Amino acid sequence: MIFYYNKSGIGDTLIVYKNDATKTEFERKEDVARIVDLETKRTTGYNFFNISQVCPLEDGQVPADAALLSLLNDKLKRAGFDEQLTVDEEPAIVTGFVQEMKKHPDSDHMHVCKVDIGTRTLQIVCGAPNIDQGQHVVVARIGALMPDGMIIRPTVLRGIPSDGMICSARELALPNAPQRRGILVLDRESVPGRDFFADFKQHA
Repeated sequence: MIFYYNKSGIGDTLIVYKNDATKTEFERKEDVARIVDLETKRTTGYNFFNISQVCPLEDGQVPADAALLSLLNDKLKRAGFDEQLTVDEEPAIVTGFVQEMKKHPDSDHMHVCKVDIGTRTLQIVCGAPNIDQGQHVVVARIGALMPDGMIIRPTVLRGIPSDGMICSARELALPNAPQRRGILVLDRESVPGRDFFADFKQHA
């Protein structure tokens, strides 16, 4: 689940993104709008309007701590919605270890990787020229919001499912990131599953 706020771009509204949907409808009650998938009738997200009146926020992706969740769930209840928000506490962009790498059966430059991210192993298709087995890398999990605004979604690349993205320094918007193609390779001491940005800030 992604929490996003951009007052200058979209107004005083907190966007809560849960799932993709091709066709949606909206149900608004008071200062809350529920976005619903027309086919499945499942909630794909919420818009919380005039959010600064109860919770001042900074532009960008908003960390969903217990205080914010409690506030939002109270607004949902008061507006008459039954659902309550819960958050996956695992960081969205983590360190990983490439356990296995095989050539993609239908590509001359992509590889199919098995990447350990601490809590599980993901299959990720990667087209970077410097990817290799045994590397410590940065992985954006499904649902991660990238610095350029892209959301990482499950995909199928030439017939092979891919559940995440192995990132370059440029994709992570790191200072002085090289503009050439290629993933960011971390030190061998990196531990799979660690919050990459938390560690980066700590050692910057």
